[in-house]
Amino acid sequence: MKTKKHIECLRNIGIIAHIDAGKTTVTERILYYTGRSHKLGEVHDGEAVMDWMADEQERGITITSAVTTCQWKNKEIQLIDTPGHVDFTIEVERSLRVLDGAIGVFCAVGGVEPQSETVWRQADKYGIPKMAFINKLDRIGANFLTVVDMMKTRLGASPLIIQIPVGVEDQFTGIIDLVTMQQIEWDTDVLGSTFQYMKIQDNMLEEANSHREKMIESLADVDDTIMEAYLSEESISESDLIAAIRNATISLKRVPVMCGSALKNKGIQPLLDAIVNYLPSPYDVPPLHGFSPETNEKIACPPDESAPLAALIFKVSMMEGRKLSYVRIYSGKIESAQDVFNPIQNKKEKLSRILEMHANKRKRIQDAGAGKIVGVVGLKFSGTGDTLNTPGKPIILERIDSYEPVISAAIEPKSHADEERLKDVLVKLSEEDPTFKTYEDEETGQTIISGMGELHLEVLVSRMEREFNTRVRVGKPQVMYRESIDKTAVGGATFDKEIAGQHHYAEIRLKLTPLKRGTGNQFLSSLPEESLPENFIAAVRQGVMESLESGVVMGYPVLDVHTELIDAVIRDSQSTELAFKVSASMACKDGLQAAQSFLLEPIMKVEVIVPEAFMGDVIGDINSRNGKIIDIEPRKGVQVIKTVVPLSQMFGYSTSIRSATQGRGTFSMHFSHYDRRQK
Repeated sequence: MKTKKHIECLRNIGIIAHIDAGKTTVTERILYYTGRSHKLGEVHDGEAVMDWMADEQERGITITSAVTTCQWKNKEIQLIDTPGHVDFTIEVERSLRVLDGAIGVFCAVGGVEPQSETVWRQADKYGIPKMAFINKLDRIGANFLTVVDMMKTRLGASPLIIQIPVGVEDQFTGIIDLVTMQQIEWDTDVLGSTFQYMKIQDNMLEEANSHREKMIESLADVDDTIMEAYLSEESISESDLIAAIRNATISLKRVPVMCGSALKNKGIQPLLDAIVNYLPSPYDVPPLHGFSPETNEKIACPPDESAPLAALIFKVSMMEGRKLSYVRIYSGKIESAQDVFNPIQNKKEKLSRILEMHANKRKRIQDAGAGKIVGVVGLKFSGTGDTLNTPGKPIILERIDSYEPVISAAIEPKSHADEERLKDVLVKLSEEDPTFKTYEDEETGQTIISGMGELHLEVLVSRMEREFNTRVRVGKPQVMYRESIDKTAVGGATFDKEIAGQHHYAEIRLKLTPLKRGTGNQFLSSLPEESLPENFIAAVRQGVMESLESGVVMGYPVLDVHTELIDAVIRDSQSTELAFKVSASMACKDGLQAAQSFLLEPIMKVEVIVPEAFMGDVIGDINSRNGKIIDIEPRKGVQVIKTVVPLSQMFGYSTSIRSATQGRGTFSMHFSHYDRRQK
């Protein structure tokens, strides 16, 4: 069947890594060598195809995940280049949600850095088969085997070395393929487009044989065919090795490790071969399951174009003022001008256009089937995480996890014209980015924007001006605190009022208990089932949860509280759901006051890389910011300081570290946990 064959030829993959590991450069080389682009786009020149936004080109970083499609050896590769900066981690999360495979890019000098760990664990969460590409082997301080060891210790991965470098730093000339046992050298004068397979040079043969033996031993542990051949000391064919590596990768038992230097145009064509050979098609991964909104039963979504439609909107973007939705089709098929049904919003929608994406360029297509990732135009009500179905055959796919903002700032429009546009612009940006929140402060009347970090807010403000022609003044960034309680307490309240001619009465007592940090909020009714109708218990639960959205210290959301309904009084014909909801909210506030509420602040995990000569100054600065040093790890020529620091103390740290280290220190940070605010 033609459609099945086509789906088997699909590879939906993402490039994931820490900032500056070389993801976008790897992607640009993939596009060039597959013939998708005819010029090498360089990140440092602001000419990368995938970094098309003005802010990306100026800053030299990826901000938004970009989708493209290219061909290699009769296989279609749908590729997403994801951001490496922690402020844009939602872009990685929602991309990984719809991918079948991922390539982790690691810098041969920096190794497994903090955001590499974060994105790797995100991929683990979705059970995505992965490969590793150790990049920048031409850099001073590069060490291939050290990075492999870091993959084991930091990621808990089982790396399978299938290539080794020939030389490192300025002596890096090529790679040895341990599957074919050949050396690959690139012609540097033609941008790496041509390369030769040759006999392994004599001084590398012993090392290559040793690594090949370890590769076969590792595969023998997880593959019966290799095990039998290994134990009987038979020669193992190239095709058997490829099949074994593919099975070990797809079953998540091994992570093939390759190497190269994307900037120097070395190692990309063998990486493309590995994508085709080892990463799965939509047929090779277990089919996604959704559930019926009517019966709640589990429903499989096989990669079959004749099955009912199940497609997930994983991203929404504004392109030239129009709403563009990125969709992964798991089963079924979509066609231009087709009616689809969104069971989450309970709305019918029409797909006016279907687009094949190439970064910010797009080509109109008539239809797209299972396994494809496409852009669609025409959806009015649907947003990120919604499912699209065949009308009359509803199925809901699991939604995408989001993240709560940790930083906020007040903004105000610069002119009356800006004020008129602002509300509309904020709605559009919120639709695009689930980690961007906005609200109006009731006390001051200011518009507050919240996000994942200083850079996140900077980029959003820049986009307001560049894309939407809306200029704003921005206040100093503020930390998004949370609240919790110190002890167990009981709160009570009575609601007894006449509203619009109807009497509403409820009396509630709640017991509030602090929970371990990170547990979340819980609700339980300990009343006998017959004493309070289920609809009143649901109203109490709703009142409690709404009350916990705004604490009694400074109005921040309350975390880690167990609320127990211990008493309720009903009056016949007077008790209503409204009364129980309001009295529950009042009783919860009363309990929060009695339980000694306090502020929690976001604590960031910070990794600082500094030359040894500046260690003392940097550690002194961290201590002055109430930071706690967790570990100091020596690396070639530098020291890596791992620490946790309150976010409130980290504003302006990039300037401080530059001045303390004469511009030679770097740092990365990401959210770790909430903890009690220090006075």
